[in-house]
Amino acid sequence: MSSLRADELDPAVLAALGHLELVARWTVDGFINGLHRSPRKGFSVEFAEHRQYQPGDDLRYLDWRIAARADRWVVKLFEEETNARAMLVLDVSASMQWSGDPARLTKLAYAERLASAMALLLLRQRDAVGLIRFDAQLRDVVPPRSARTQWRRLVAAFSEPGGGRASNVKDALMAAGKLVRRPGFVVLLSDLLTDPTPVADAAKTLRARGHEVLVLHIMDPAERDFPEAGEARYRDPESQAEVPATPGEVRQSYRQTVQEALADWKGAMTRSGARYALAYTDEPFGRPLRYLVGVNGRGAMI
Repeated sequence: MSSLRADELDPAVLAALGHLELVARWTVDGFINGLHRSPRKGFSVEFAEHRQYQPGDDLRYLDWRIAARADRWVVKLFEEETNARAMLVLDVSASMQWSGDPARLTKLAYAERLASAMALLLLRQRDAVGLIRFDAQLRDVVPPRSARTQWRRLVAAFSEPGGGRASNVKDALMAAGKLVRRPGFVVLLSDLLTDPTPVADAAKTLRARGHEVLVLHIMDPAERDFPEAGEARYRDPESQAEVPATPGEVRQSYRQTVQEALADWKGAMTRSGARYALAYTDEPFGRPLRYLVGVNGRGAMI
């Protein structure tokens, strides 16, 4: 039977069902339910609280005393020994507001929903999480907090305008590193239409300070595939430079250039010590969320 978990749905279909906040809640609920299929994820050493039993939960964590006394089926949740601090660094420049198909989310809409789900996931495990929205400058800065009210601050920040033509990834990463005072996580969500060298330098600096750096390269499938079309003028949304061409003339060289650029990014990030992954806007949110969950080397953050 196919799964109907929200984190595995088409992102555009899921987004059409509700606002950003609701989409994040559905995504995280579905994702956590999926994690409960694993016997280790979701449970640590110190007891935190009870939660209603859900099909698929590991029966080892069922509280049998409560089941016997009160006929209630609840599982015990355990708290991580040390809570993490994380900063989400979201690119809101003009190029992020593009989609290769009206049926798909723009790169920014996809990244916003993914970032909001990440934030909710972190807050639910009592980690402190903050947000930086940037283009050529820092648009919004929400310092990391673990308080319940932090979610409202983050949702409010996601609704703020952006859209500057350029993006200064390096400055945004360095600002994030200053806000995570002890070793934590810095998660970049960007289409990376910029030079990899200064970004790699910033990532290397953050790694030297003990931070885990995750880079999610947000791409529309059309940027990878270069779909069929007639003669057209191709415009860079940030520089506004235009080039007239037919797809047949440039497809092969375009695809080769894209593959080389992706290889350059992966190599630069790997050498800097950062973790790098592609996230396409037609891809369910579950995969990049699993990427986040697996970053701490202990199998899971939840």
